[in-house]
Order: sequence, then structure tokens, then C-alpha cells
Amino acid sequence: MTTKHVTAIGLAVAALALGSGLVWAAGQYGPGASDTEIKIGQTMPYSGPASAYGTIGKAESAYFAMINDKGGVNGRKINLISRDDGYSPPKTVEAVRKLVEEDQVLLTFNVLGTPPNTAVQGYLNDNKVPQLFVATGADKWNNPKKFPWTMGWQPSYRIEARIYGRYILKNFPNAKVAIVYQNDDFGKDYLTGLKEGLGDKAGKMLVATQSYETTDPTIDSQVVALQGSGADTLLVAAIPKFAAQAIRKVSDLGWKPHFFITNVSASVKAVMQPAGLDKSQGIITAGYLKDPNDPQWQNSTEYKDWLAWMKKYYAGGSLADVNNVYGYSVAETLVSVLKASGNNLTRANIMKQAASIHDLKLPMMLPGIVVSTSATNFAPIKQMQLQKFEGQTWKLFGNVMSGSGS
Repeated sequence: MTTKHVTAIGLAVAALALGSGLVWAAGQYGPGASDTEIKIGQTMPYSGPASAYGTIGKAESAYFAMINDKGGVNGRKINLISRDDGYSPPKTVEAVRKLVEEDQVLLTFNVLGTPPNTAVQGYLNDNKVPQLFVATGADKWNNPKKFPWTMGWQPSYRIEARIYGRYILKNFPNAKVAIVYQNDDFGKDYLTGLKEGLGDKAGKMLVATQSYETTDPTIDSQVVALQGSGADTLLVAAIPKFAAQAIRKVSDLGWKPHFFITNVSASVKAVMQPAGLDKSQGIITAGYLKDPNDPQWQNSTEYKDWLAWMKKYYAGGSLADVNNVYGYSVAETLVSVLKASGNNLTRANIMKQAASIHDLKLPMMLPGIVVSTSATNFAPIKQMQLQKFEGQTWKLFGNVMSGSGS
């Protein structure tokens, strides 16, 4: 049979298929996507000052391994390439460029840290590469007009701090408030939100501020200075290493302020245990995920499913670390987006689907909190609930609150 005859037969068969409605599915693909694979990339601080967060990348890899064992997403296996950037922006730039230009990933996923994401935001948007569900709550990730290829996931730091400020204003109206914060967009969002929450009383109530650099060995001197200000209320806007130091130092000083820490440092495993459970009693934070240490969840189907997954796919991970709940939940969100993308695995359609999430309920998210996005609002999670550390776990109190009001 000649090539000409083969071609003619092929065309005839194709015409027959079209005529009978049996159109073969043809995928539309961006870089890193094919009939069999979806390649995604990220950086994580597996080393350096934020290494406590490295478990998130491992948990995400474990979640995708489970999905792949079940056949993948629409028949395609997820290939996550996760590289260590040490929470160092120059290393992030180098690693992300390699992921995009050499590894040809379809998207970047859950790159961790405000400074690392800031360093690559312009590059990824210029090249129209999704910077999806970044692992940072900086308020600036919700800016679809200026950065249409960047989307956050967790609640805004500014909204979280606003919740603390409102709580302090309502319950301790005569408080003298102090804050120690990381000297970057992460920390400054908390300072801004705290002032907004305190409203027109911020000038009077906020009596002291101290900042720190991630290269500082400790924040002991900052804590001493804040105690010396006469403050009786403290917000620590820090990553786990420095949050644990602050808890220890406050205790060592015999200082007993109304004590608040950020959600990103609410891990029992990474912060409260290293600081000392006895030193952590009474601390308040705001949460949106179920604490795996909280007995109230441990008889639920959702917790049992998470536990079975941990034991099978991430046996080396800590069952006490909420960061492993975080990794599980954000990976589940991405899988939902990939499923919704169907056979159109282009970068543009990935962002379209990510901006079209309606009331997605995740099993390890607190009741009443959902994931929702739109083309004009790139903040997937907008609600939180206050919780206080008692015994060996966080105890929820009050109602679920949104960023617009409490």
C-alpha cells in the first residue's frame, strides 16, 4: 500500500468518525503537559531559616503520589519537581528560571515565602507562567489586574492581623500593644492590618514596634525591648524559628502579655513543642485548617482519611504538624483545578479555572470555611477562626470571621 493510499484511508476514517459524532479527544497543551503527564514546579525551604516549612513540599509530593496511584488527573500523572531554595530569593530566581526554561513546567505551584515569591513574580508574569497558590498570605498576591498570573491560597496576613486588632480592641480596650515583625512584605502586612484593626485608637494603643531580619540569629533583643516599653499585649509576626524564640524569651523574662502569634507559626510540632508546651499556654492565633492534635476531629472520616494517607504516603512526616494538613489541602485544591481544566491544559486555561472556584469544601478545612475565587478576586480563602493554645493543642473559640468584619 502506498503512502498516498494510507493517507486517503486515514482521511476517510476521520470523516466517518466526525460524521458519526465519535470525535477523538485532542488535548490542548502548554509546556509540561501531554496525554500522560502534567509537570509542575516549585521551590521550598528544605534548608535555611524557614526549613520547618520543608515538610509542606514533602506532603504535597505525597498527595500527588496518592493521586497518581489512583490513575492521575484525567488519566495524566502529576510530576512535581520541588527544589530547595533555602528561603533565599536569589536561589529562588535561579531555581524558578531552571524550572521554566529547562524543565518546561506547565506552572509553578505553592512556591513558599513572601520574599522568594516577590523575587520571581515579575518574571513569571512577563512569561505568562502561572504562579499558582503561592505559600504566603501577603496581601499583594490578590492583584489580578497587575499580576494576572499570580494567585495566593491562604488567608491574607493583613486580614488576619485586622482580626487580632479587632479582638484586642473589643476585649482589651485599654491595652498597650507591641509587635515584632519580619522586615519584609510578610511582616509589614501584619503591622498594617493590626493598625487597621485597632482603628482610630491605633496611635494610642500601639506603643512599640520592633523588626527583625531572617539573617538575625535570634530576636531576643527585640523581645526585651518590647517588654521594656510597658506593653501588656504582644503580636509576634514571625516564621517558626523566630516565633519559638519569642515564646521562650517572653517566658524567660517572666513577661505575661496577652500573646498572639501568626497562623503561619501555629504548628505544634514546629513551634509550640520546641518553645515548650508549658511556655505556650494561652497564646492566641487564627486558623482555617483542622489542627491534627485536636481530639474533636480525630473520630471524623476526614481526619481518618488524612491519617491513612499520612501513614501510607508520608510515614516520615509528623502527625502533629499542621503544615502537613496544609500541604494536603493546597495540593487537593490544585487537583481540583487540574480536573476542571479537562483536556485544555494550557497555561491560560489553568488560570481561568483557578479563578473560577466556587465554594470548594476541603475535608481538612475548618467547618464554614470554603475556597472561592473569581476573575476579580484572587484570594481563595477569606475566613478564619480564633483559637487559643491549651494543653497540647489549639482550642477554637468564637465564630468564623471574614476579612471585611468580625
